[in-house]
Amino acid sequence: MTKQLLDLRIVSRRRLPGGMWHLVFSRADGEPMPAVLPGQFAQIRIDGTLLRRPISISDVPDPMHLHMLVRPVGDATSRLCSAAEGSVFNVLLPLGRGFTPAGAGDKVLLVGGGVGCAPLVMLCRSLVAAGAEVTVAIGGRTAADVDALPEMYPGARVAVSTDDGSRGHHGLVTTLPEMALDYSRICTCGPTPMMKAVARMARERGIDCEVSLENMMACGLGACLCCIEKTVEGNVCVCTEGPVFNINRLTWQ
Repeated sequence: MTKQLLDLRIVSRRRLPGGMWHLVFSRADGEPMPAVLPGQFAQIRIDGTLLRRPISISDVPDPMHLHMLVRPVGDATSRLCSAAEGSVFNVLLPLGRGFTPAGAGDKVLLVGGGVGCAPLVMLCRSLVAAGAEVTVAIGGRTAADVDALPEMYPGARVAVSTDDGSRGHHGLVTTLPEMALDYSRICTCGPTPMMKAVARMARERGIDCEVSLENMMACGLGACLCCIEKTVEGNVCVCTEGPVFNINRLTWQ
C-alpha cells in the first residue's frame, strides 16, 4: 500500500475510564482515508517533539474516519490526547504489515492487554465481516482498564479478566477459560510477557499465531534501526517487516 503524508483533524475525543483516549480523525482536506489493513500503524508529528510517534490504527470504520486508542505515557502522547477537537496533526500512514486475513468458518482468538487492544478492533471487525467466529480475550489491571473495551468488538464473543478481580475473571488474561478452547488461529497484542505466554500456548497446541510487536520506533521506515527484532532469518526492522509477525519467524522460547 502506498504511504501518504496527510493532515488529519481530530473530530471527536473521549477519555476512557482506564486513562486511554479514543480519538477520531478525519482528513483536513475532506478526502477519504487511504486503505488501511488491520494491524498497520501511523507516525504522527506532535509539536514540541523531535521525532514522530508511532500509534496503532485501531479502526477505519468508514472511508472518512480513522480511529486511534492512545494512552498518554509521555510528553508527546499526552500532548496528543490533550489536543482539542479541531486540532490538526501531520501523519504518515499506513505503515507496516498487518494481520493475515481469515475466512468464513475460521475460529479466531484475539488476545489484548492494555493499549494492545487497539489494533485488534479493526481486525475483529474484518474477521466478523468475513464470516469468522471470533472470541476476544481482554486483560487489564482493574475494571477501569477494561470497562469501555467490550463495546468495540461487535459480533464477537468477549471475555474479560482483571488482575484484581474487579471485573470478569480474576487473574491474568492467559488464565481465562476461553483460552483453552479450540481455535484455528490466535492473534495477540499487548505487553511482551503476555504475548510470549500466548505464543507458548499456541505453539504447544499447534495453533497458528500472530503477534503485533510494540518495539520502540523512531522513523517507521526502517532507516533508524532502533526497532530491531531477532528472527530465525536474522535481525529485521519491526516497522517494515512487522509489526505483525507469525511466531514461527521469531526466536521466542
